[in-house]
Amino acid sequence: MTMLSAIQAGNDQEKPPSISIGFDAKRAFFNYSGLGNYSRNLLMALAKNYPGNKFCLFTPKTKNRLIMDNEEQFVLVEPVAAIFKLFNPLWRRKYITNDIIRQKLDIFHGLSQELPLGIEKTKTKSIVTVHDLIFVRFPQFYNWIDAKIYLRKLIHACRVSDRIIAISQQTKDDLVEYLNLSPWKISVIYQGCNSHFWNTYSEEFRSEVRSKYKLPARYLLYVGTVEKRKNLLGIVKAMHISNINIPLIVIGRKIDPYFREVLNYINVHRLNNIIFPGQILNHELPVIYQNAECFIYPSFFEGFGIPVLEAMVSGTPVITSKGGCFEEAGGPGSLYVDPYSAEQIGQAILKVTESKEIRDKMITMGADYAENFKDEVIARAYMKEYHSVLQKQGNYKTENMKF
Repeated sequence: MTMLSAIQAGNDQEKPPSISIGFDAKRAFFNYSGLGNYSRNLLMALAKNYPGNKFCLFTPKTKNRLIMDNEEQFVLVEPVAAIFKLFNPLWRRKYITNDIIRQKLDIFHGLSQELPLGIEKTKTKSIVTVHDLIFVRFPQFYNWIDAKIYLRKLIHACRVSDRIIAISQQTKDDLVEYLNLSPWKISVIYQGCNSHFWNTYSEEFRSEVRSKYKLPARYLLYVGTVEKRKNLLGIVKAMHISNINIPLIVIGRKIDPYFREVLNYINVHRLNNIIFPGQILNHELPVIYQNAECFIYPSFFEGFGIPVLEAMVSGTPVITSKGGCFEEAGGPGSLYVDPYSAEQIGQAILKVTESKEIRDKMITMGADYAENFKDEVIARAYMKEYHSVLQKQGNYKTENMKF
């Protein structure tokens, strides 16, 4: 049974009681991509679909933060004591538990692979989301001290939590393999994407965006941090080797020295069809996806790969990597390549751009598969997990509830 069918099963059940849930919202308020997007999307989906519950967002500060939609549905909690305003990492790491107790929470959810010290000594149940173990699999991509800190926090969170949520089966498998965790403690719930990607935009707005960023009529698209793991250079080499002249639009934060390596290849081979339009506003990004000929994401490894989902939702054919989490994210309608083979990447691009029949089929299959990632599906899955954790200390059964 798929995640979608399992969640939708049962129509004659009682409504679950309201509960109070706290979230570590630092990423939601201060990260503009990745973990920030995941946190914001989940919080807004829960508030929209389950407004009768209490949602507390714990943040080390509120100044210069992102503003989320419908913030009146959330209770914001920040450190009160002056010392924790000055040393807010200390509050977030340990003394946040005092505020968790004061808020009388049923559950505290760590959205980014960590939980505060001492959470297991409170009456509040805890859940942690684990996104990936890339820093364990590929430590060469990280500063060694950062990787050590990430691992220490993750081990602690997995040990003290009542439930672990993995964002893909790949991440669950890694937790079992590398941390020797019991698979029975880990549930898999996929990520969603921002509701903007599901919208239909007017031709007038599409034209404005196209004109603002000087986008060509036809283009390929890459969205993601320009870093070695995500393999932009593989796409550039594929376009050069396969003599692909359709421009490639590259959107994402640039990390040196890898970005310089990509630029060097472009300059040496005199490629003039790789375009870096600069920073794109969030509400404009869906249109750039929707206008693209195809989306290319030959990353070496991800925990999930939200851009793959964003492209599918936008009605854009996807080319991504074989194995790992990519087939979970991309479903049966995407094309999968060896990310180490520029030849395979190039052949896949030509296959999509030269056949309207293949392209249309990929778009249709992608749209069907994307239904599994709608806000209401993701929110329902999380709400079932919250009540399942509370079931052990409550007097109700989750199987008798309609979420």
